[in-house]
Amino acid sequence: MFWPVRFVLIGAWRLKLIVMAAAAGFAVGMLRIIREEQRTWGISPSDARRAMPGDDLIAVPDISETRSLRIDASPDAVWPWLTQMGFGRGGWYSYDSIDMMGSSANELLPEYGELAEGDLVPTHATGGFEVRVVDPDQALVLYLDSELVERQLTSAEAEAELSTEEEPAALQAAGVLGGVSMSEFRATWAFELVPEADGSTRLVERMRFLTTGDGPMQQLSLPFMGMGVFVMTRKHMLGIKERAERLAREQG
Repeated sequence: MFWPVRFVLIGAWRLKLIVMAAAAGFAVGMLRIIREEQRTWGISPSDARRAMPGDDLIAVPDISETRSLRIDASPDAVWPWLTQMGFGRGGWYSYDSIDMMGSSANELLPEYGELAEGDLVPTHATGGFEVRVVDPDQALVLYLDSELVERQLTSAEAEAELSTEEEPAALQAAGVLGGVSMSEFRATWAFELVPEADGSTRLVERMRFLTTGDGPMQQLSLPFMGMGVFVMTRKHMLGIKERAERLAREQG
């Protein structure tokens, strides 16, 4: 091989290795920054330490993350935005192209104004979280585990109604990947509305997760799954804040 060409090819290969190493280092660095943001965004030390409704459902989780923010509206003005959450209902007030067919509601929907223990809060057309705790204007706890997912997937009603055309492509992909990579698991998503002296509300959300999987792919996937949850949940909390505050202003 003509030596200048060989020199260029060797140099290009070395440059490729350097770029790949730099990219890997950058990804690791960004992961650490984002993970730190996950742990500290909107949180107060007291919220992180204290017990919340639903903690007893997973006594010793693999992951427990608590986030909070202040909403300039009373708890009873925030609560309806929680009760109407869900796919095909009021939405998740997050990135709708990922987990909704249309836009999340910007108004209250009376038909979804109440929840009871045992109700389903859908994440897709044929399944979702089960309501475990309902304390109006104070606390809501949603629960999901691998057994519940399996029951939803294998039910005759789910098979009859299942249509991939009814769900966003990203939601379909998430469901497929979840079924392939996730072993037995349990998860809770708790919401608490804490009234403040000035009439505002502190929305506190806690997600707890436990899995029996301990393989390398499982351990590697958890941080990235956590990043995705953080990005969606942050947008979700800000969406509730914006809607509740706007309606409170309009109602005077």
